[in-house]
Amino acid sequence: MTALATPAAVPLGQRPPMVDRLRASAVYVLMTVLGAGAFLYPFWLPSDALQSQAHAGDAPLVAAAVGALAVVAVAMELRRGTMTGATVALLGMLSALAGLMKLLDLPGGGSGLFFLVILAGAAFGPRFGMLLGLTSFAVAAVLSGGIGPWLPFQMLALGWMAAGAGWLGRATRRLPPWGEVVVLAAYGWVWGFVFGAILNLWFWPFQRGGELSWAPGMGLADTLRTYWSFYVATSLAWDAAGAFANAVILLIVGRPLMATLRRYADRLEPVAVLEPAT
Repeated sequence: MTALATPAAVPLGQRPPMVDRLRASAVYVLMTVLGAGAFLYPFWLPSDALQSQAHAGDAPLVAAAVGALAVVAVAMELRRGTMTGATVALLGMLSALAGLMKLLDLPGGGSGLFFLVILAGAAFGPRFGMLLGLTSFAVAAVLSGGIGPWLPFQMLALGWMAAGAGWLGRATRRLPPWGEVVVLAAYGWVWGFVFGAILNLWFWPFQRGGELSWAPGMGLADTLRTYWSFYVATSLAWDAAGAFANAVILLIVGRPLMATLRRYADRLEPVAVLEPAT
């Protein structure tokens, strides 16, 4: 009889690039699934299991899990070579700048945080955009004192906004500059409503009393109908003003700022140098 050969461990540098890419993608997928679960799990709980305050007990756990996954994502990107020290430094700089822009109250309920995150996400891609959205709202909360159980949900919603802009930017980069800006402005207008609609879900299932509140055991159709009534009554006007402000700001500053961000994105893109065989 002959002994079966035991496969040797593959060194990290010799692993197929697809394996590391799939592992990095799994981190972002896990982050998205965790965030969606954090928003939606109250709808599956019985009434006696719901807390008196929205996410009073689990919000720190959600924030810790999302933060840990973001750190893991950056570490894996650095190991793969898709991010460098310069990319991480740029991520930190844009996060700090976006956090500062959140302090500016723009006319119509808009915020400078949104337009900058959309443009940067479109220029640098969905993964960079996801990380930028998460870190930007964390910085804004520290600067403004807005730390509370709502923070991880704001971070996740902004991360999804920026990641979506990254996917959109892969298509709009083939358009003329003004065409790309118009598309991104329309995206910012739509997300002015989507962002508000998503964020309401962090507290709405916990409200009790009134025709606009959700009740455990309510079917999907009734839940959607009730939530639409709640959204129209409480958030639609405010979100419409913010969406308009997003679109106007993107139209005004989008073209020159997008050209600058794309130029830096091209410079930071890893380049493979092919040398002739000797």
